[in-house]
Amino acid sequence: MQNNNTQLSINTDVLKKMAKIAASEVEGVAGISNRSIDLKGAIKAKNPFAGVKVESNNGALEIGIYITVKKEANVKEVAEKVQENVKDKIQTMTGTAVTKVNVTVADIAFEKEAEPEEEE
Repeated sequence: MQNNNTQLSINTDVLKKMAKIAASEVEGVAGISNRSIDLKGAIKAKNPFAGVKVESNNGALEIGIYITVKKEANVKEVAEKVQENVKDKIQTMTGTAVTKVNVTVADIAFEKEAEPEEEE
């Protein structure tokens, strides 16, 4: 009997996209924010401003995500739902354990008020 051991490898950029999509699906999320500069990590990082950070520790994933919430949203509920959705989606799609999902609310989105139309 043949033993065909195969190994799955997923690029970090793909994992970041998965996390962005999963976070964007949560009601109350206006978008993914750029994170603030971490001077220690900025030198080593390819993109120190990216809104999603993925690290692998002993085969499990730790994810950090920076979001912008809508002004009427309950920030605590939105952050908890983002944690759950990102963890569930990535574990389901990759089969890799996600041990942490750290959500940072980086901004609040205010709707732009409609400008009054000019009368002719």
